[in-house]
Amino acid sequence: MALVGFLSDFGLKDNFVGVVKAVILKINPSVKIVDISHEVRPQDILEASFILKSSFKFFPKGTIFLTVVDPGVGSKRKAIIVKTKDFYFVSPDNGLLSLVLKDEPPLKIIEITNDKYFLKPVSFTFQARDIFAPVAGYLSKGEPLNNFGISISHYKTLDIPSPLIKKNILEGEIIYIDHFGNLVTNIDERAFRFFTKDKKFKIKLKNFFIDKLSLNYAEAENLRPIALIDSFGYLEISLKENNASKVLKLKKGDKIKVELL
Repeated sequence: MALVGFLSDFGLKDNFVGVVKAVILKINPSVKIVDISHEVRPQDILEASFILKSSFKFFPKGTIFLTVVDPGVGSKRKAIIVKTKDFYFVSPDNGLLSLVLKDEPPLKIIEITNDKYFLKPVSFTFQARDIFAPVAGYLSKGEPLNNFGISISHYKTLDIPSPLIKKNILEGEIIYIDHFGNLVTNIDERAFRFFTKDKKFKIKLKNFFIDKLSLNYAEAENLRPIALIDSFGYLEISLKENNASKVLKLKKGDKIKVELL
């Protein structure tokens, strides 16, 4: 049975998510749709890219990912389908797929140009409904990839911040804040372990210092931030039973430094 994983910044107050699902189900009533998240910060392509990267590997092979965070809706930006070894991605070509396609190299990229598969008339402000949803629906029914448009060789990528090593300092930044206020950085476990190599270190965020890596949230003391490797493999800063972002007054883009002692 076909499966669609749906990610957007639509929120749940309005009817956007329901309408997109309805379009897909009208085309293929037997498809299953899994909501990854619809609470991506509005127009935040990098956040959507991070959530998608942290999610896609847990889905069955053959899943179609419908990913719509689209500040350029109605503009000349392309709409694309990307086929990888195990998955399909239907998305605006705005960099949203950047992180995923580092792990899951594209085998074929199709620019969606065949309006046979669009709802008419096509809205300039809700192309998730009129273009992306029907394409995902027909794709889930086994429509050949080449029928949707023309093959292209390039896709847009984001300028994604990477951690840097400066002598005895590994410098990264906060790239995601989850529902609980935990601060996820762009320093993954491999980079952290390689840099520290079991040496003593301190982690600095603004005026806060942490001198060890915890295994879980239960090790935290009240109102004292802890650092741990989260369930998706990134260095995370948290507060026990509290919102680290609000209490520590830290936000996306703030720097984090791991300094060897």
